[in-house]
Amino acid sequence: MKIVVLHGPNLNLFGRREPHIYGTTTLAEINAKLEALAKELGVELEILQSNHEGTLIDKLHERIDTAAGALVNPAGLTQHGVPLHDAIKAMPFPVLEIHMSNIAARETWRAHSIISPAVKATIQGLGWRSYTMGLRALVELATEAAAK
Repeated sequence: MKIVVLHGPNLNLFGRREPHIYGTTTLAEINAKLEALAKELGVELEILQSNHEGTLIDKLHERIDTAAGALVNPAGLTQHGVPLHDAIKAMPFPVLEIHMSNIAARETWRAHSIISPAVKATIQGLGWRSYTMGLRALVELATEAAAK
C-alpha cells in the first residue's frame, strides 16, 4: 500500500518558522517519524514538500492509479488553493488534510479552509502528531476501502 504525503509551501521551515506556533520539530524529523510509523504499519510512503502548488498537484496526478491515500498539509494554500482543491476532489482514494496548528484558533483569515470540503477529514492542532494520527487513520480507511 502506497501513501502520498504532501507538505505545502514554507513547511520546509518547520523547526525555524514561528516555533511558538509550530514547535521545534523539523520537517526531516516529521518525515522520519512518518517513515518509522509506515514501517510499523506495513505501508510505503512517497513524501514531497514543495513551495509550488503545481508540483503538489502533479504528484497527485502521477499517483492517481497507484496510491491508496494521501496526507496533505496545504499550508498557505489552505485558504486559496482552488487548483489543489480540485485535484484532491479528482482522486479516487481518501485524502486527509493535516495542520500542525489549530487553524480555527489563529488569525480570522486562516480559519476557513478551501481544501476541507475536498478531503475525507481534517486533523489539526496536535503539532507533529497531526501527521502520525493522520497516517494511522488513513491506513485504516484505505484498508477498509480495499476490502470492499
